[in-house]
Amino acid sequence: MTIRNETVHDWPQLLLGWFRTHRRDLPWRTTPRDPYKVWVSEIMLQQTKVEAVRPYYENWLDHFPTVAALAGASQEDVLRQWQGLGYYSRARNLHQAVCEVQSRYGGKVPDTEKDMLSLKGVGAYTAGAVLSIAYGRPVPAVDGNVLRIFSRLYLIEDNILSAKVKKEVTHLVQEVIPHDAPGDFNEALMDLGAGVCIPRSPRCQECPVISCCQAHEKGREKELPVRLVKKEKPVVDVTVLVVSDGRSWLIHRRPEKGLLASMWEFPSAEGKGRAGLDAVRARLKEAGIRTGDVTGPAGTLRHVFSHKIWQMTVYTAPYTEGTLDDKEDWQWLPQVDYTRVPWAGPHGKITAIV
Repeated sequence: MTIRNETVHDWPQLLLGWFRTHRRDLPWRTTPRDPYKVWVSEIMLQQTKVEAVRPYYENWLDHFPTVAALAGASQEDVLRQWQGLGYYSRARNLHQAVCEVQSRYGGKVPDTEKDMLSLKGVGAYTAGAVLSIAYGRPVPAVDGNVLRIFSRLYLIEDNILSAKVKKEVTHLVQEVIPHDAPGDFNEALMDLGAGVCIPRSPRCQECPVISCCQAHEKGREKELPVRLVKKEKPVVDVTVLVVSDGRSWLIHRRPEKGLLASMWEFPSAEGKGRAGLDAVRARLKEAGIRTGDVTGPAGTLRHVFSHKIWQMTVYTAPYTEGTLDDKEDWQWLPQVDYTRVPWAGPHGKITAIV
């Protein structure tokens, strides 16, 4: 990896000058910067685009405007407000971490890297973003955008997903981050990566640091970064049975750990056709519920996770007899009140097709 002196010394100031004119107007970029709001926004922005996050962020702050408000909320309420953003472990971890901040730090978000990294769900990127943006600490915040930008600026030809390259880039950021404007610098990288130094077809003529970019100089900006080819995601068949007594639906809460933990779903099981329906009926029998004849399919849904795909087939059946015997993980949900629970993945969408 070749690093030119002018690249190291000149480009951060060029970037900051561009940022002061072109910075995005985002609801969490308030003055002064609130560490809690920065933290919430960074957690929401993981795996999610800015425009999708905006309404969720604003709604979240309406419900949980402070650390104390979030710490005092129930997990079910937290998951309900998060519903639709996906990757629900982010919400559970944030809730747990904020409860710790409330009890351990008196409601003040920690201002040291060691303490931030001790919180549930907080990694090096989130810690760097909060510390630099809210507290003015010169701490790197290295994510996919930063890895892509630096791979082009410094002509890094190794796989950017490797620990080796991430360590190299983190070291480079530490070398060039301006100590008088670390938050602006990290946010400038975010904006550059989101709108200019984008994947596949970077808008180089709009780039404020084009004169320092080694990949552009060699005509290789579209070749970089190098990423490992992702493995094909397995497709899992899932059978869903919507059981109704005419006014309410029977729903089930998933286990506290694992995929979509503690979220609510219609009775379902892996498998398709008769095998899938038999598996769902077995679960209903364990819960003490019997149904009439199954009809359908009423529809199909495809839901993509980071590591697998659910191919879902939805059937319906009337409730005939049985009681839940105070089973906490099962309940009857009035159809008119279907938004009351945090739904697992696409199960909330099923309410529109049955």
